[in-house]
Parts: sequence; C-alpha cells; structure tokens
Amino acid sequence: MSTAVCEAPDRYPQKPGFALPALSTDCHTHIFNPDGASGLDANRSYSPSVATETQFNELHKALGIERSVIVQPSVYGIDNRTTLDVVARSPESLRAVVVVEQNVKPATLVAMHDQGARGARINMLFGSSAVYDNLSTVARTLGSIDRGWHLQLLTDVSELDDLYGLVSALEVDVVFDHFGHMPVHRGVNNPGFQALLRLLDEGRCWVKLSGAYRVTGASQIPYTDVDCLAQELLSHNPERLVWGSDWPHPQFDGVMPNDGALLDELARWVPDSATREKILVSNPARLYGFDQ
Repeated sequence: MSTAVCEAPDRYPQKPGFALPALSTDCHTHIFNPDGASGLDANRSYSPSVATETQFNELHKALGIERSVIVQPSVYGIDNRTTLDVVARSPESLRAVVVVEQNVKPATLVAMHDQGARGARINMLFGSSAVYDNLSTVARTLGSIDRGWHLQLLTDVSELDDLYGLVSALEVDVVFDHFGHMPVHRGVNNPGFQALLRLLDEGRCWVKLSGAYRVTGASQIPYTDVDCLAQELLSHNPERLVWGSDWPHPQFDGVMPNDGALLDELARWVPDSATREKILVSNPARLYGFDQ
C-alpha cells in the first residue's frame, strides 16, 4: 500500500480556446470522496487526493462539459458504491464504468446497468493482479446480459504479446485508456500499437484520447510528441475515438495539467470541428448509450 497522497488537480481550469459543442462528454473521470460509501482498498497502489462530486461539477461547468463518464478507480477495488451513487443522481448526463470480480453474476451487472454503468474496467497496471485469463471470462458475462456493455482496459498495448488475437477473440467491444498507454518514444510502428490500429480499422475497439501526460516525454503541456499517436488513431477510425480529461489525474508525479489546456490539446490534434464534435458528442453517445 502507498500512503503518499497524490497531488491535487489544478482547481482553476482555464477556458478552452474553442467553443465546445452541446452535450460534450468527458469520458474519463474519477471521484474520490472521503465521505462516500466506498472504503479505500488496503492493498491500493496510491492514495488519492480529494475529488468530490461538487468539485467535479464545478470543473465541467467551467469547461462547458455537459456529460461525463465516471470510471471506478483501483483504490476502491470492487466497491463501486461511491461511483454509482454519483451517477444515480444525474442519470441523464452521467455514466459509470465499474470494476467487478471475475465471476461476477449477470444479475449484478443488470442491477449496475440500471444504476448507469455501461462497462467494466480491468486494470493491468499499477500493481493490479488482473491476468489475461480474466478478460474472456468477464467479457463473456458482459455480453450475456445483452445491454451493450464494453470491457475497458488500462494496459500498455506495447507490452501485450498478441493484442490483436486477444481482443478479437472477445465477445464485446474493448475500450483502451490513454492512447493505449504506450510511451510515445516506442513509436507508431511498435507492433502493439499497430495491432491497436488494426483493431480500430475493423471496428473492434475504441480508444480514449486521454492521459497524454502519461505517455509523453514532455514535462508539461503542450505534449507535441503525442501528436503522432493522435494523428495515426484519427487516420484509422475517428468514429471510434472519445476524449477524456482523466481528472483529477491520480498517481501522476509531473507538472499537473490544467484541464482547459487539455481540451486545447484536443483542438490541436483535431482542428476539424465536425470531427471534434464526433469525438466529444456523438461517439460517446453511442458508446455509453446516452440517448437510449
């Protein structure tokens, strides 16, 4: 267990340099509420700073974000109550991605679906005990409820031996966090990243344009070295890309990014406003079922 508390996010988000379209969606956030129902896992790999529902709402109001996805953080283990409690209070504008046991029951997933969950996350980084065998078991159960759920993976695509074979055999869509979480210095020709592009081409996965500061070699914004990853992903399948802030940026030791500046990074990667609207609005609506 790590007892060192993560740095707090920048509480003063700058206004983005472009007007966000209506119903813009932040597809990757976390809530860390010490007064929430979930207790911190004794075996957690980090101790989060406070990031409450009120702070979350204030951030998105300042940025012009109208919809959001709250991702269950690893520090709460499989106790999804804090995440689901927040989502349940705003069912039209919030969705959740939860963490579940390998042998989760379909009835449990259906109950979580009714509370706003639309996917399950497996964390292969930061000391997680998740193993590849879990993927097919969990994916099979997600598919069995026939609610359009996906499997969200936090993994470095360059570290998986047969990414294409692994994902193409699964029975549900897969969403990759943070550009595939591959350090950009490994290059776009890395076999794992090429496999990710192939999966995108075939419509078998989604990728979050999020957490650029986790894969860059730059010390702070702008993360121009990440541009090559963004451009490759965009050229292959912009219909399967979404954006996320990764607020409040847990377990990050570098210069804390300003969330408004992170949106400006998106604008640099995606100068075309129509494509940007897909990434911010229509793609998330399809993936998370906001209009259903």
